[in-house]
Order: sequence, then C-alpha cells, then structure tokens
Amino acid sequence: MIGVFVGSLLGAMALGMPIAFALLVSGVVLMYFLGIFDSQIIAQNLINGADNFPLMAIPFFMLAGELMNQGGLSRRIVEMSMTMVGHIKGGLGYVAIIASVLFASLSGSAVADTAALGAILIPMMVKSGYNVNRASGLVASGGIIAPIIPPSIGFIIFGVASGVSITKLFMAGIVPGILLAVGLTVTWTIVARKENVEVQPRASAKEMLMAVRNGIWALFLPVIIIGGLKFGLFTPTEAAVVAAVYALFVGVVVYRELSFKQLFPVFVHAAKMTSVVMFLVAAALVSSWLITVANLPAMVIEMLEPFLDSPLLLLVMINLLVIVVGTAMDMTPTILILTPVLMPLVEAAGIDPVYFGVLFILNNAIGLLTPPVGTVLNVVCGVSKISMEDIMKGIWPFLLVEVVVLILLILFPSIVTVPLEWFTS
Repeated sequence: MIGVFVGSLLGAMALGMPIAFALLVSGVVLMYFLGIFDSQIIAQNLINGADNFPLMAIPFFMLAGELMNQGGLSRRIVEMSMTMVGHIKGGLGYVAIIASVLFASLSGSAVADTAALGAILIPMMVKSGYNVNRASGLVASGGIIAPIIPPSIGFIIFGVASGVSITKLFMAGIVPGILLAVGLTVTWTIVARKENVEVQPRASAKEMLMAVRNGIWALFLPVIIIGGLKFGLFTPTEAAVVAAVYALFVGVVVYRELSFKQLFPVFVHAAKMTSVVMFLVAAALVSSWLITVANLPAMVIEMLEPFLDSPLLLLVMINLLVIVVGTAMDMTPTILILTPVLMPLVEAAGIDPVYFGVLFILNNAIGLLTPPVGTVLNVVCGVSKISMEDIMKGIWPFLLVEVVVLILLILFPSIVTVPLEWFTS
C-alpha cells in the first residue's frame, strides 16, 4: 500500500502534474487498490479540507503581506535597519538579517518575504560591491526565518493537519527563529571580512530618529500579534484579520501610499496565492483520509518500532527523511503528506507534539533552500538573475549554520520547551 501511494504520487509529479492534482491522482489510485472508489468521498473530503476555521488565517496573513509591501511598511523596515547598521563593514548584510526577522514577524510567508526583501536589497548590495552569489545566499537564508517566527503559515498548516495548538506553535517558534538570526549574524560577520565593499555613510541622530519614527508603525504589528496571542485577546485566525486591517490602515491612512484604486489588484493577487494553498490543503485531505483508512500510520509505526524506545534516534531518522523529501517537494505538500503519517509515531514515542512541530517546520523551511525544487532559491535566482549553481556557491555557509541550529534543537529540546512554558503561562 505504501508503494502504491508513493509510486502513484511520484509518478504523477514526474509527468509534470501540479502537486495538488498529483495528490488527487494518488488518492484515486489508492482507493481503487483498496476497492472503495467513490467519487462522493473525494468531493466530500475536498470540501471538508477547505472548510476549516483556522485555515482562514492563511488568506488574511497573505493579504497583510501584500498590503505591507504595497503600502510602504516593507521599505521603511529596510530604511530603519539601514540607519542603524548600514555604516559598519558588511552593514547591508546585517540589514538583510534584521529586515528578515522583522518581515517574518509580519507576514509568515518565506517566498513573499524573500521576494520583497531581495528586490530591495540585492541590487543595493551588488551596487556597493558585494559578491552577488553571497548576497543572494544571505537573503535566501534569511527568508526561511518566516516559517519559524510567528505568524507562520507553515505552523498554521501543521496545526490544522495535526490537531496541535497553533497558538502554542507560534509561541514555540520565537526562540528558534531568533537563534537562526543569531547564527546568520555570526556567519555573516566571518564571511563579510572577505568583502571589499563600499560602506554606507553613518546616519545622523536626526536621520535615525526619522527612520525609527517612520518605521515604528511596522514594528507595532508583531507586538500586537504576539501580545494578543499571549494574553488570549484573540485566536491566530483573528490575529490574521487584525494584521490585515492594521496593514490596510497604515498603508492608506498613515503612509498614504495605498489608494483605493490600488487595493483591487492587491486583493486579487492575495486571492490567487490563497487559492493555490487552499486547493493544495483540500486535495491533501483526500490523501490524508485514505492514509488513515489504509492504516498506513500503523504500518509505519511497525516498521520503525525499534526506534520508539529512543526518541532522540527516532527524531534523527525522521529529520533525515524530511531532508530527503524536502529536496524534491515543496514545504506545504510535505507538511500535508507526512504529518498524518508521522504524528502517531511521535505520540507513540512520547515526544512533545509542539516541540516536534517546531523541528518539523524548521526542517521543511531548510528544504526551501535545497535544490532542485527549493522554492526560495528559485525566487532569489529570479530576483538576482543568477543560476542555481551560482547561488549554491554563496549560500552554503548560511545553510550549514541553519542545519547546526536544527541539530541543536534536536539535542537540546529545552531550547524550545522552556521558553514555550514561559510564553504560554
């Protein structure tokens, strides 16, 4: 049964089918194999897959990201970071890291954040004499902080697929996201010594104050979201609505860079991105239902039973599996396909599901940087107009440190669990 499901899925993908349709095909093949084919089951599961209240957070966070990019919030974050660290050696690299963290705390989409930041910073870095491969690698590596720091679309999808609290996942991702940023900062400090670049002029106190005043509206948003979640003022779905309304208000009323005429294309673009994700989630529920009916999780548990007595070894095996899958499949389908298979295994081994969710999403985020499918890599290659081979030359030190962070989280679970207890107390 595992061979039939995986074989049909990979076969459909090899024919060039979009992953959502490939999931439906694999579901139909498995239904025929089990002798329970019924088109009504497919239709019902498709509808139920999208009919989920927590999933409403996805369109609103995507809309918030679009409104921030078009309304001037993203550009002001970069300008504010520039006045603080732009004057030191390798300053634009530090700007990229700081801006990546701030962007991540606003939208939660690695692809959207990387595209926006890359379009602003990579041309500036190249013009100042930075190596284009290294600059592109740094921006791409910073982009995957978005699925870790709340609000994370990856955590929302995992929470829906696994039944784990999305609020707890959000809170658990804060420290690992900061660790990624610290790791990138240390690595860039070492790498930047080789750069022979123009140093940006030091900003005056007046310029710095002006940049902070202009960017303060963007900084309020993560405070509102995280504070509201911690104190129980709203759910993650309601937080997404707050983010979208706040970004709309700031773009139209405060910065006045968004006119009502510009809103229609912004809404349309956000709707198109949402439709892709939602159809993928709906199609995955068909496969998820069949995986349960076929009792595949029990088969996987039986196969990996020797590892159940050693949670550490089990986590290592699971993460190696996810790394391999991540080279060939994008983040969202990997979450949707593997979550219903792995969660019974994780629960049987007594591993904290929230802690596992952080490891799982971080591993999937790293998969966005691994060729040939790496979505974030492809986005940055398009922005900087370089080949996949070139960006891999520049990204490897940053990719390596992010893998080191993943290993640290596997070896020391308290890095995730202890701050989580404080944030949720």
